[in-house]
Amino acid sequence: MPSPTPERRQPNVLLLVTDDQGAWALGSKMPELRTPTLDRLQREGTTLERFFCASPVCSPARASLTTGRMPSAHGVHDWIRPEALARAGTPERPVDPDFLERAVGADSIAQMLSRDGYRCGMVGKWHIGSSDVPAPGFDYWWAHQLGGGPYFGAPTWKHDEVSGRPTVPAEPTTEPEYLTDAITRQSLDFLDRLDAEDPGRPFFLQVNWTAPHDPWFDGNHPEDLLALYDDTDFPSVPAPEPHPWFTAEAFSRAVADRRGALAGYCAAISGVDRSISALLEDLERRGLLQDTIVVFTADNGFSCGHHGIWGKGNGTFPLNFWEPSITVPFIVRWPDRIAAAAVDERPASAVDLFATIAELTGATPLEDPLRAGRSLAPRLLRSAPETSEASPETAGAVDAPEDAVVIHDEYGANRMLRTERWKLVLRREGPTELYDLQEDPGEERDLSTAPAHAAVLDELSGALEDWFARHSTPALSGWDSPVDGSGQSVPVG
Repeated sequence: MPSPTPERRQPNVLLLVTDDQGAWALGSKMPELRTPTLDRLQREGTTLERFFCASPVCSPARASLTTGRMPSAHGVHDWIRPEALARAGTPERPVDPDFLERAVGADSIAQMLSRDGYRCGMVGKWHIGSSDVPAPGFDYWWAHQLGGGPYFGAPTWKHDEVSGRPTVPAEPTTEPEYLTDAITRQSLDFLDRLDAEDPGRPFFLQVNWTAPHDPWFDGNHPEDLLALYDDTDFPSVPAPEPHPWFTAEAFSRAVADRRGALAGYCAAISGVDRSISALLEDLERRGLLQDTIVVFTADNGFSCGHHGIWGKGNGTFPLNFWEPSITVPFIVRWPDRIAAAAVDERPASAVDLFATIAELTGATPLEDPLRAGRSLAPRLLRSAPETSEASPETAGAVDAPEDAVVIHDEYGANRMLRTERWKLVLRREGPTELYDLQEDPGEERDLSTAPAHAAVLDELSGALEDWFARHSTPALSGWDSPVDGSGQSVPVG
């Protein structure tokens, strides 16, 4: 893949990732939600209306975002448990074997861009493995120790103010500031260091918030953010009867206090919105915003009562792939290159991000036959057919002809295939599901045992099995794993 021409500066990349934010949780879809900066990104960029995570839980979804591989090709299959993250490097052995290091040959966005001359930074939640040392490709690193926890007193690694990296050996500490604001502070610190040490060098900054992941109660969010939601009971958020598969224990308080939980959830998103505003203002002040590709997305979807559950893929047993669990926001802004106020209705997958960033920046990825995604750049760049300038709510869909897109998802020994009309879920143990999304968009009528749909079931089952055979490896496959949603403690194999 050719590099950008010398006449054109390599674009910066600002990748913004939230935690447990469903596609429904945008101001353009949820009138109660206060997100003026995300609204701005939608006005000034392109929104992919149907963007799907690769797994409906954080760690495997994040690993797929950064590698373009499905979980059965990188080996991270569940959220990584604290005991698997509580280790620190030493001067003699600064980097221990990590989860993703088992996926031999897997390139990452940071490794690819660092080879191409980018200075790369990560701030916030990593949760693809231990975060006491920077992941390969990253020069700047300020990391949460775990995958979640309190917003005040959050567990982080002590940061070396000289190097911009964790101390060696790594020292655990706690962050006294509201975590979302601390992530903003450290992201701005990365930009300050870049300006002082490498002016003019292109950057890749990945900002990973823990918001809006719970906890939502008990003073975890500032009063000024909570006050934004004092006068609403969130009428746009559905509240059906609990689904029979819902495992309510983890969210019993949210079920008992729906309004309070939603206020905390939305306050967390508004805190992120405020953080993004500060980043955009800083880039504009530095004269860098025009040349920066801004990507906003989330690791996995989430339900706050949708489909009768609170949670994501492991909010039920058996694990689920319902639309709220697998759809996430996706907005891209790049002035004069990517259309403004455009909405693309065609499906896309998180495994497409790696190839998309490669093409947009001109960076060259390593060859990887297990990489599953394809570049979305032809759909995003202004050379493709555009929508008219309009609000995100009313802009027409980009309708350039393209081969039908089939979306795949997996969570341990549970796999999904989704076409425009059909959704199939196969499990090694447990029920098969088949939904006609055209007739039943709410996924309420399972047709897997209906004789009239036996041929469809067979055809989709074969297609799903064939696709995973090409995009997985036996050593890292989740199909024979014991993953049940309660967390992963050791790398596969």
